[in-house]
Amino acid sequence: MMIKEVQLSIIKMPLKSPFATALGSVNDREGIIIKVLDEEGRTGYGEVVAFSTPWYTEETVTTGYHMLKDFLIPIVLNNPIKHPNEIIKRFDHIRGNQMAKAGLETAIWDLYAKKVDRPLWKLIDGVQSEIPSGVVVGTHEIRDALLQIDSYLQEGYKRVKVKIKPGMDYELLKEIRKHFPTIPLMADANSSYSLDDVDLLKSLDEFELLMIEQPLAVDDIVEHSFLQKEIQTPICLDESIITYHDAKSAILLNSCRVINIKIGRVGGLSNALAIHDLCQKHQIQVWCGGMIEFGISRAHNIALATKEGFTIPGDISASSRFWNEDIILPEVEVKHGFVKAPIHPGIGFEINTKRLQEVTTYIEKYKK
Repeated sequence: MMIKEVQLSIIKMPLKSPFATALGSVNDREGIIIKVLDEEGRTGYGEVVAFSTPWYTEETVTTGYHMLKDFLIPIVLNNPIKHPNEIIKRFDHIRGNQMAKAGLETAIWDLYAKKVDRPLWKLIDGVQSEIPSGVVVGTHEIRDALLQIDSYLQEGYKRVKVKIKPGMDYELLKEIRKHFPTIPLMADANSSYSLDDVDLLKSLDEFELLMIEQPLAVDDIVEHSFLQKEIQTPICLDESIITYHDAKSAILLNSCRVINIKIGRVGGLSNALAIHDLCQKHQIQVWCGGMIEFGISRAHNIALATKEGFTIPGDISASSRFWNEDIILPEVEVKHGFVKAPIHPGIGFEINTKRLQEVTTYIEKYKK
């Protein structure tokens, strides 16, 4: 397989409603859509899930575009590819920039799956044809959170995640548990706490959360190990797990009982699969996290979440959760709390070219 052309499209869409985290609020979503074209005219699509500003990781849309244009695309253009697993190895000499790498690598996975005429999820030996869906409540207003949760439960979502931060944690979770005593509930702290907050974090044990996600520093593994010894609630690591080595270190140090796997954060589907396998070997639970992404990344997440180790409902919500109109057809739907894995080759969804053109702010093609 030979990549003859790579097209980068910067797109921007408004969210249906603002999405609040401990680090700020997202009102509009910018991203990079990658289209790769092979010598036989087949196409594959990937998505760079970095945000416009570096609030989640150091990567942004601007840095991702630079890395793709000047470093990553030249590596794959007109160089024979036998299997997508090769791509991450070719990128090894370039430090970091996981989301840029993942965007291009996943586009090649989609292309390869189409070449061999198989759905991507079956190509990677997925086993779950229906994936339980969870949802994130992005508000720090208690009343709004309760209303959103009630609405999402009526839609059938199987798990609810709420964002917490100092001053909006115990009381928020207390009210949620008061109104919804039995729902599978987890809290995402986005690295808002320190070991000085151990007593507060211990107090959250009473709410019997599925997990608390990334309570301590964004790059920490060691202190999470100390915290996990002090609290009953399982710790889930997110931002700390950038590489396979990070996951291995966290497991060896008993820093967590759960790992959130995001294809973009760990540098591609191949790395995500390797971390999944490592966690299975060590009885660490995993689930598929979301990035307020567009449909292309969501489709890749669906493929990943079909792997047998994904036992906790992930952040794979319907397209309508964030967008008035997505850039894929059909849009992702949640029915009775589940998303069906597609039957068509590749990611299994078509590109809504009209919608993609409407939201594209810049486009450039690269050939060798």
